[in-house]
Amino acid sequence: MDRRRRCRAGRTRFSGNRPIARGHGFFGDAVKLAAFDIGTNTVLMLAVELLPEGSVRPILDLARITRIGRGVDRSGELDPEAVRRTIDAIADFAAAARKAGVEKFVGVATSALRDARNGESFIAEVKRRTGLALEVISGRTEAELSHLAVQRGLPIDPAARLLIVDIGGGSTELIRCERGRELALASLQIGSVRLTERIVHGDPPSPADAQRLREEIDRVLNTTGWEFAPDILVAVAGTATTVCAVALGLETYDPARVHGHVLSREEVSRTLARFGELPLAERRRLKGLEEGRADVIFAGTMILDRVMEHFKVPSVVVSDQGVRWGLVWREVERLGVGA
Repeated sequence: MDRRRRCRAGRTRFSGNRPIARGHGFFGDAVKLAAFDIGTNTVLMLAVELLPEGSVRPILDLARITRIGRGVDRSGELDPEAVRRTIDAIADFAAAARKAGVEKFVGVATSALRDARNGESFIAEVKRRTGLALEVISGRTEAELSHLAVQRGLPIDPAARLLIVDIGGGSTELIRCERGRELALASLQIGSVRLTERIVHGDPPSPADAQRLREEIDRVLNTTGWEFAPDILVAVAGTATTVCAVALGLETYDPARVHGHVLSREEVSRTLARFGELPLAERRRLKGLEEGRADVIFAGTMILDRVMEHFKVPSVVVSDQGVRWGLVWREVERLGVGA
């Protein structure tokens, strides 16, 4: 079942230093753009109208859990059934975008497609079925897109020491932002799907499962070697938004309530404990938790909890605007070159 994220009324203003070029090809008038993010667990598509004066108006924001990365950590190959589900979702979303008048499409694929030996055949089939040319991006590019989305989408003090964590199904990206220094980026091979498949075997997760998760996540975080005390932690992607939706008890997902919401460390830890004590059948019934994410949410939330512990932060700002929004802003910046 697709999750239709309610698009906010009004416009999002481009906050970069360059205006959008007028008369730049199709940009003399408004253009409609669709940005696809093919993650290990979820297919996301954001369709927007890019207006000549530099604002962005969301049209569609769609998500469907297809788990293209199922089994990739173990086998190194994409599962045929997961491929079928994912391409069907991309085709459905592309059709919805075209019906809404979208003329331009961009799309990226992340951890699962970086790892899978048969990723190229998947990319070719997506192109054949939908016309969408997917770019398999590096962990660094994924982190840069998340950073761009946060930079444009949240009112963050530019003087603040900022840490962004993007918890995906196959990997977790950390972005360290300090005024006067280049971005420091780390792409870590820990994600909600990957760690669940490797470590979580009990239902509910056993104390031994939880301990092994903590130890593995802490081990990988220590490999960054970062001695960093952030003023602000921002978490993007489905794990963080789901933790927030469950903590708020949302019957229906509402991005207006989730985006920019601040969760305390205690709320995150309490929600983690709740996920850990319930068997999967009961977890699926929790308000705010999509059924397709219920089996991997414990590992994903553990990553968020350990990041907060590792960097000693008391709270986290949740962002509903991840890679797909970064893609939109990247296109806006590209079109503004030479203006």
